[in-house]
Amino acid sequence: MFKPEKFVEEQIEEMRAKIKGRAIIACSGGVDSTVAAVLVSRAIGDQLLTVYVNNGFMRKGETEAVGKMFDSLGINYRLIDASDEFFDALKGVTDPETKRKIIGEKFIRVFERTAKEYGAEYLVQGTIAPDWIESGDGVRDVIKSHHNVGGLPKDFNMTLVEPMRDLYKDEVRKVARYLNVEVAERQPFPGPALAIRVLGEPTREAVNIVREACAIVEEEIEKAAKEGKMALPWQYFAVLLPCQSVGVQGDNRAYGRTIAVRSVESIDGMSASYSKIPHEVLEHISVRITNEMKSDVNRVVYDITHKPPATVEWE
Repeated sequence: MFKPEKFVEEQIEEMRAKIKGRAIIACSGGVDSTVAAVLVSRAIGDQLLTVYVNNGFMRKGETEAVGKMFDSLGINYRLIDASDEFFDALKGVTDPETKRKIIGEKFIRVFERTAKEYGAEYLVQGTIAPDWIESGDGVRDVIKSHHNVGGLPKDFNMTLVEPMRDLYKDEVRKVARYLNVEVAERQPFPGPALAIRVLGEPTREAVNIVREACAIVEEEIEKAAKEGKMALPWQYFAVLLPCQSVGVQGDNRAYGRTIAVRSVESIDGMSASYSKIPHEVLEHISVRITNEMKSDVNRVVYDITHKPPATVEWE
């Protein structure tokens, strides 16, 4: 049986032995990277610099919320806006695997610059078991390359440290609760962020559309769960599809985008079943999206596919 207190004790000891000098950690504010940041911070203190990179693909209000959380955790951190770099690197890119690898490499380049300024020789990542399992290794097939695995460049010149590499999501949450990390119950959020919730090229316009749609999906589902209409799902979000369809606005023909809503139940992310969201809640989501985003979106659909055969994210 997994014991978080034993894991924390062993990892703090191991990190102190392994990290001889300054280190940086890429932290998105999600449960995996935040737990890793707190864990290593307890081991080496201010020798660790926690780096949050705004790649332009974060959710509504995400950057501000992460800054407040880091303040409350009392860790040494830096917020970096590199959104222009990421959008430039992804111009014309539509293939999901290419997106993930470009984003992963771009993250590493930003971290390498920051590490040089800070004098760090170690890069800590919140990699967990599903990340490297799904990314493949020559024996296993690639399901999808996680940016922190498939995006690592060959000329990467820092020592990689992954204290949670063998944990699954349910075990990470146990560690988060033990460490009193406030994001312990937060739904998973992919490292490439909203770039992979835009099917096709992740332009600023497309990302803005899916950002607003994701915010509405989260707000309505969390409200329904709070009111006792449903249980809070494991993960829930919106996806912008690369197609348009005919609709009606008033008495006029409209041609708008389509949003797919995805919500799943899971324990460790390796398999999942779609959430049986009440139709009342789905209706609220659809009405809000098509009313508040009527200049962009005229159709909302709900994904009822399990994993497998699908994955949780669409890309």
